[in-house]
Amino acid sequence: MDVTFQFDWQAAFASIPFLLEGIPYTLLISFGGLAIGFLIGILFGLLRISPFAWLRIPAVAYIEIFRGTPVLVQVLFIFYGLPQLLGGPINALVAGIAAIAVNSGAYISEIVRGGVQSIERGQREAGLSLGLSRRQTFRYIIWPQALRRMIPALGNQGIISIKDTSLFSVIGVGELVRQGQVYIATTFNALEVYLMVALLYLAITLSLSFALRQLERRGLVGQ
Repeated sequence: MDVTFQFDWQAAFASIPFLLEGIPYTLLISFGGLAIGFLIGILFGLLRISPFAWLRIPAVAYIEIFRGTPVLVQVLFIFYGLPQLLGGPINALVAGIAAIAVNSGAYISEIVRGGVQSIERGQREAGLSLGLSRRQTFRYIIWPQALRRMIPALGNQGIISIKDTSLFSVIGVGELVRQGQVYIATTFNALEVYLMVALLYLAITLSLSFALRQLERRGLVGQ
């Protein structure tokens, strides 16, 4: 039997307004989770390089656990598992943000550790020789330089986290993929709709990549 398929461009473009309704949720989950994850990353990244084992070991455990398990398993644990411990349901949007936060926080911890340790030892010694305390040396000399070096890696983590939000359709968050699934259930145009979903994700990540390249070009990041 000869079966021919024709791509329905009209159906593809017709799905865009409905899909766009999921973008605010995608951005809220990704950037909200990243903001919290950045704070987590700073804390555990600094604990990771602590000379005290009682601070360093818990940081290493957190990093290895959340880097070594899939983000999908993490969000399912938060959404379905934690309510059994807390005695009440967790909002799907909150679960998504929390999953991105703890997952990205583990990766950002290593970015922070690498950034801080990349600063030459002479910078620390120079700060101390100027009469600054260790805390002041870190705050005014080490951290600003380390942060500039971290930005490219943080941008890459942001792109990864944006794409990770596509997994959260399994808990019913109305992000981009979930909107696509709902639309396909009524139109059955899976190929056309998922192509539009992919292009919208591509537009978001390319925009972020472009912004990072502009920062690098202006010398605001890196060395």
